[in-house]
Amino acid sequence: MNAVIAAVGVMLILSLSRVHVVIALIVGALVGGLTGGLGMDATLKAFNSGLGGGATVALSYALLGAFAVAIAKSGLAHALADRALAMVDRQHSSGGGNVKWLLIGLLWVVAIASQNILPIHIAFIPLLVPPLLYVLTKLQLDRRLIACVMTFGLITPYMFLPVGFGNIFLNEILLANVARSGVDISGINITHAMGIPALGMVFGLAMAFVSYRKKRVYDLAKIEQVEQTAVHYNPLSLLIAGVAIASAFVVQLLLDSMIIGALVGFLIFSVSGIVKWRETDDLFTEGMKMMAMIGFIMIAASGFAEVMKATGQVQTLVESSAAWINHSKGVGALLMLLVGLLVTMGIGSSFSTVPILAAIFVPLCVQLGFSPMAIVCIVGTAGALGDAGSPASDSTLGPTSGLNIDGQHHHIWDTVVPTFLHYNLPLLAFGWVAAMVL
Repeated sequence: MNAVIAAVGVMLILSLSRVHVVIALIVGALVGGLTGGLGMDATLKAFNSGLGGGATVALSYALLGAFAVAIAKSGLAHALADRALAMVDRQHSSGGGNVKWLLIGLLWVVAIASQNILPIHIAFIPLLVPPLLYVLTKLQLDRRLIACVMTFGLITPYMFLPVGFGNIFLNEILLANVARSGVDISGINITHAMGIPALGMVFGLAMAFVSYRKKRVYDLAKIEQVEQTAVHYNPLSLLIAGVAIASAFVVQLLLDSMIIGALVGFLIFSVSGIVKWRETDDLFTEGMKMMAMIGFIMIAASGFAEVMKATGQVQTLVESSAAWINHSKGVGALLMLLVGLLVTMGIGSSFSTVPILAAIFVPLCVQLGFSPMAIVCIVGTAGALGDAGSPASDSTLGPTSGLNIDGQHHHIWDTVVPTFLHYNLPLLAFGWVAAMVL
């Protein structure tokens, strides 16, 4: 059996069986390495060498966790909850419906903006979602819907709009790798090429609103404990919180570092006196604990991806799929998309998957007679497939980090499975249609 199939299969089965994702990734990596003929020593060496790849993001999340706790200490969370709850009370007869849509719309817009207008990616989630979680809980909003809304905003803009992260994915990675493989990309409208797959994401989002339209009850006591809703606040503390958040975002954009941005925000709280100096150590530790799981998953995922690459069987999987195509464009497009789904779910990054797929898929697409526009669409969609629904993707880890601060949102069953069903399946279908008609 191909090592990638074995590793991803074991990882997914264990994750769905509620084995912790870190353990699932480690066991999956061992199975993949041994199946790929690396042996135990080489597998462990590859896994260990890959761990550093996730360390930067893990440390970023740990610092963002500390920053988020400092924001809660300032009373901003309580202020937001008070304002939103007052709106809910005024609209009690309608169940707070307008507030619900306002909050969903806010998270949707910010998630989209985080990819292009204000390219901070997942950094906004630990800062924005926890303060709103108390109100979302009061409204009995299904957090699976919120996870789908945020994941849509984290993925669709970069695979459709050539701005911000989209410019990197579409122009610097996708078009550049297709051109490097010998296809003339002059005159290709990248937005046109990825338009139909993007509609698949829109369709999936619409289905999520149907699937999770019913109310879901969560324990308010748990969210009250972690969000410190009894904290007192005043205009000065709220002003300092606003300055700290703005400063963190500006620093991140200027230096391209979530670590320094979060550190600057935390220091502003400390220097201002909102966070007492003697409390700094305990508060910092509390925040890092809150994000510890996400960080360890990201580190383990980097080791898992490195083992997959070390086996050399990612390329073997791509090449072997070509043997099944037998000159059929329909079968060829479907197999290429399925291989992209499998590889991205294992690696956890669309940006890393495209160069691997393009080297084999582009010559194959040319041989099958696909147009340059269709080739770009196939490779781009194959790379994007699996970003939603992968236990190791930051597009699923990000939403979980904000929604699970009170332990009531399971990463696999409440984020990964819903986003897989609502985005990967429509993206697979719409991507195949686009390949056949472009």
